[in-house]
Amino acid sequence: MTFGEQPAYLRVAGDLRKKIVDGSLPPHTRLPSQARIREEYGVSDTVALEARKVLMAEGLVEGRSGSGTYVREQPVPRRIARSGYRPASGATPFRQEQAEGEGRGTWESRSVQAEASVAIAERLDIRVGDRVMCTKYVFREAGEPIMLSTSWEPLAVTGRTPVMLPEEGPLGGMGVVERMAAIDVVVDNVTEEVGARPGLAEELLALGGVPGHVVLVVHRTYYASGRPVETADVVIPADRYQVAYHLPVK
Repeated sequence: MTFGEQPAYLRVAGDLRKKIVDGSLPPHTRLPSQARIREEYGVSDTVALEARKVLMAEGLVEGRSGSGTYVREQPVPRRIARSGYRPASGATPFRQEQAEGEGRGTWESRSVQAEASVAIAERLDIRVGDRVMCTKYVFREAGEPIMLSTSWEPLAVTGRTPVMLPEEGPLGGMGVVERMAAIDVVVDNVTEEVGARPGLAEELLALGGVPGHVVLVVHRTYYASGRPVETADVVIPADRYQVAYHLPVK
């Protein structure tokens, strides 16, 4: 193979990908068999198999037990709103987006007290093992799971206060900024780091994804005078949603 030349399996995968994208191989069409690929492209069985693996890893095709490999129907990415600070209404971006449009969004949550892990302790600038309130969310649109979120708040800040449970009490569901303000903690900064990785098995099961699919992960942390008061991981299926940011200009 000369410098800059693609391996044979990538060239085969690239040609099949092009056919899928341009509609020559439409959704639900059976992918050419390994023998057919070998004959059509003049490659070995190993190359044909590796090319099919590439397409499967990219989420373009899926295997059906006892039937073969078929082209997957590709979803049109939809928008999920993110915002540095909450709207004037106090609602979270998801709730605000649902209220302003014709959204049919719902969410469910569960809060439990837990001990801070090494990673969470570092993000919240507390000691490993310190008590935190951990809240897990599943957000749905028209019944379809679209986003997961897990948040952690140090009980040294919220413990024994009316806002200890994020989704209960007089300010339940109002968002971190408003809840913290109610206990005289002024949030003045928020950071969000966005990355991508293969989804964990339990995440993809909850989101209705295919094993190996990529998810977007937003690591969010709220600060009050430099002190972290809440951190969260937001997990979004990368093949179905795009993250749209609304950032205020000061």
